[in-house]
Amino acid sequence: METTMAATSTPVPAWFEDAKLGVLVHWGSASIPAYAPVRRSLIPDPYVEAGAYERVESATWWRTDPDAMMYQNALALPGSAVSRYHAETYGDLPYEAFVERFRDETIPGWDPEPWAELFARAGARYVVFSVKAEDGFLLWPSAHPNPHRRDWQPGRDVVGELAEAVRGHGMRFGVYYSAWDFTFSAPPVRDLASAMVAVPQGADYREYFLAHWHELVRRYRPCVLWNDYGMSPPGTDLEKLFAWYREQVPDGLVNDRFDLPRQTSGEVSSDYATPERTTAGPPGRAWEALWPLGQSYCYNRQESDADHLSAERLVQTLADVTARGGNLLVNVGPTGTGAVPWVQAQRLLALGHWAGGNREAVYGTRPWTHVTGITDEGLQVRYTSTPEAVYAIVVGTPRTEAVGLDVRLEAGARVSLVGRPGALRTSASPHGTVVELPGPPDPRPAFSLRLTPRSAVHPV
Repeated sequence: METTMAATSTPVPAWFEDAKLGVLVHWGSASIPAYAPVRRSLIPDPYVEAGAYERVESATWWRTDPDAMMYQNALALPGSAVSRYHAETYGDLPYEAFVERFRDETIPGWDPEPWAELFARAGARYVVFSVKAEDGFLLWPSAHPNPHRRDWQPGRDVVGELAEAVRGHGMRFGVYYSAWDFTFSAPPVRDLASAMVAVPQGADYREYFLAHWHELVRRYRPCVLWNDYGMSPPGTDLEKLFAWYREQVPDGLVNDRFDLPRQTSGEVSSDYATPERTTAGPPGRAWEALWPLGQSYCYNRQESDADHLSAERLVQTLADVTARGGNLLVNVGPTGTGAVPWVQAQRLLALGHWAGGNREAVYGTRPWTHVTGITDEGLQVRYTSTPEAVYAIVVGTPRTEAVGLDVRLEAGARVSLVGRPGALRTSASPHGTVVELPGPPDPRPAFSLRLTPRSAVHPV
């Protein structure tokens, strides 16, 4: 098996580097109230632009958190937008009522097939599913039920059914697990100190945490273990867990959020990094950029079309992440009835349409000598490569039929438009190479040029 090496010398299987595109699904009881304040400032928002630790330390951030998945936490913060909304809409209804409704009404009527079909059409090569959120509700009939809440899991095997549907469409399946659990450690989280203990500290939770990971691996053979919040219960022997998992799933991967500080330093192993809302990963490591389609990871009915990434931005983000050697993990938040919202489905289908038409410039590629470039008229270019070819992904639509690339070609090199047979005419220019397109280009987020052979292509 072809492999590369992460910073911690853990082998990274080629399937992950080849995949380029995955989907993360956040779905749970919070999808029913589906509310969080939407940040729409037209001037810089200091809380959005701050670093992760600065946000965690800020009580204002938690009170105005735009992630609807944190509804239960914000509900426990007096004066928050969520607590006011809840009082106006639901009165004194406890959060537990949403869990019961999700368990008794939503899950029985849910169908995994439309999700799997949509994610396949989006071009995803793997799907990661949130099997436990912060409220502690499990999405599989665990043999290790919640000791503090009765019936805090479904009778139906949601995880197993989705895994089967996803694999039936040729994709891999992984699991996401929230290390925070408000059934063991009550909300609210309001600052850094409370965030640090939102991962329950007792030995009882450590055993519960480990029992679930072992059960998930045995039952579902996930391709990735996606822990969240950068922490695990104190005293957890992570290396023992990871070694056992890799015995069960030899090409499986572990993310860097089991113990973020020690996994970043290399003291504890991890297979890949998981930066958010960026197109640049850490050097020398496999990585995956997590991008929610909106501001919220869970479905938030307050978000409008304008609050979501445009299809163009999504395509261009995929091109940028791919050229830099990462994967794009697109977060999807289905509704409280189990449907992927139309505003999100549109974008997924547009992404899949583009990725399918440009697949050879994306899937299975690796970074080239140069990541970025620019055309003579100022359009950004992202370069990818295979052993046979260099691909120039031109971001945007040229105004003319001539595209000036900042590369030089040796005699005999050939340039063609991905998705169209036949060579294109080229000529040398003072800044590189001019490529003549076959006709006036139609508006599109990006298009790809194939330059062969690779050995005959050189950056300027």
